[in-house]
Amino acid sequence: MKQFQTESKRLLELMINSIYTRKEVFLRELISNASDALDKLAFRALTDSSVGLDRSDLYIKLDIDKDARTLTISDNGIGMTAKELEKNLGVIAKSGSLEFKEGLEQNENSDAIDVIGQFGVGFYSAFMVAERVEVLSKAFGSDKANLWISSGTDGYDIESAEKAEYGTTITLYIKPDADEETYSEYMETYRLRELIKKYSDYIRYPIKMDITHTHAEENGESHEHTETETVNSMLPIWRRPKADVTDEDREQFYQDKYYDTAKPLSTLTVNAEGLVSFTALLFIPRKAPYNYYTRDFQPGLELYSDGVLIMDKCSDLLPECFRFARGVVDTRDLTLNISRETLQHDRQLRVIARNLEKRVKDELKRLMTEAPDDYAEFWNAFGLQLKYGIISDFGSKKELLSDLLMFRSAKLKKLISLQEYADAMTEEQQYIYYAFGDETHANPRTETVLDSGYDVICLGEDTDEFVVQTLTKFGEKELRSVNNDDLGLPDSAEKKDELEKLGTEYKDVLEFAQSALGDAVAEVRVSLNLKSAPSYLTTRGYVTLELERYFKSLPNSEGEQMKAERVLELNAEHPAFAELKEAYISDKPKAEKIAKLMLYRALLIAGVEITDPGAFAELLDSLMI
Repeated sequence: MKQFQTESKRLLELMINSIYTRKEVFLRELISNASDALDKLAFRALTDSSVGLDRSDLYIKLDIDKDARTLTISDNGIGMTAKELEKNLGVIAKSGSLEFKEGLEQNENSDAIDVIGQFGVGFYSAFMVAERVEVLSKAFGSDKANLWISSGTDGYDIESAEKAEYGTTITLYIKPDADEETYSEYMETYRLRELIKKYSDYIRYPIKMDITHTHAEENGESHEHTETETVNSMLPIWRRPKADVTDEDREQFYQDKYYDTAKPLSTLTVNAEGLVSFTALLFIPRKAPYNYYTRDFQPGLELYSDGVLIMDKCSDLLPECFRFARGVVDTRDLTLNISRETLQHDRQLRVIARNLEKRVKDELKRLMTEAPDDYAEFWNAFGLQLKYGIISDFGSKKELLSDLLMFRSAKLKKLISLQEYADAMTEEQQYIYYAFGDETHANPRTETVLDSGYDVICLGEDTDEFVVQTLTKFGEKELRSVNNDDLGLPDSAEKKDELEKLGTEYKDVLEFAQSALGDAVAEVRVSLNLKSAPSYLTTRGYVTLELERYFKSLPNSEGEQMKAERVLELNAEHPAFAELKEAYISDKPKAEKIAKLMLYRALLIAGVEITDPGAFAELLDSLMI
């Protein structure tokens, strides 16, 4: 028995037990090797007219023998001589396919062939499921066949054998089932078809199997018959000529592959050539999967290398903010690791990711402009995802996403984009105004801005506070809360002067009210922006009421420490303020009650929980008597 060369025994042990994370990939590796053998013969047919065969004659065949407990993978490709068996299978990590590929570089027909194998280790994945492997091979044009036999790390034998046709037949003697391992599944037709569909469906040669069908007779009896069928589709939809694929074909592909009852909202096809060449077929769904906003959801596109599935969830191909997109990417230009299960993080991957990011962004912008109803449907499903994208990674994607955001317009009563808001701004308008909540009457300051002829975008979700604070600006226009002291309205200068006078005039009343309210507020001041409301609660500093409410809602959070500095604004033109002034002079206990009632009223309008409802009820009772 011959021994594996150059520490190959240790390498084989490492590879069988460590390199591959899933035993099932052995079938992908052996089918890929068979495809390479077919490619080599197809290339010879291109360069040597005496070969006399057509590419359509080439195939891969799988056979199962449950009695012998064997799985056989055969091909009618180039085959190997005894010397080639020694070189390719006796030296682990010696890749005949890689040598063939390197030899193609100077050949004018090289574009017609692209082999898959590069590392020379995929064949040995067979030992993950087989206790013994036999390789019977006859090189094309040779009259001799040879048999390579190995039980793994003990070494291998090569002996003369008989084989009628050229090509290679690999026979796996499947391991017996163990307590935690069921190897018998690899002798089940349904399981092999499942693995072929998953990993090798787009191998460009037919993969054939004997399939047994059961037919029922009219008399109630049934009979079986077996047919040899091709079980892979060979040419993926994204590689077919554009003229041969309809929109209905792509939609059906999406629905079948991703088990969606609805058609995709949009379909993107990408055929990129250059430093990195790749093909992609992406879909934007109409609705979010049931678990989309949970930790269980696994984003990512399917990644193929020349039709062979490498990763079924490659999250590096799109940024997190576009995790809703589904689809496939197929390229020959990526640097794969030795197991072909994960990627080396190289420049090519980043080039593809940047390209796809731009394509998805452009498609969303197109929908927003040309199909607003479709974009509204997308926004309802995935708008929250774009908002998360703005906030995450310290706002690194805010330039990418800001013009995709939608908010409810207080003036138009519908969703608009920030660009639509900016386009409608007058020359003298300084800011893009925003307020929390969809009901404008709940915020008298919103009414003030609207009365000045300016629109206000309404923030209705907890994340919106973080979104606007991350954005700070859109284009050249600052985003400003209607609760800001300086709204930049046409009469702001006049109001500022008047407020200073009123603050001085009513200083004693305001200080009394603040003293009566104690720690409940940080400040009490007059306002001319409250329209018909007697009082309103705002804040000063970074923490707003919305942020305070959000952090308190988090489980196991320290939300109690995120306390907003409350400011009670009193409408200097409202009868309630006149009542407060009068009571301050003549009946200070009553004035204290009025101040507290105005605070309670502001708390209710702001949606802040009243911590002592009993005290509130007693206050109302005392004022009604």
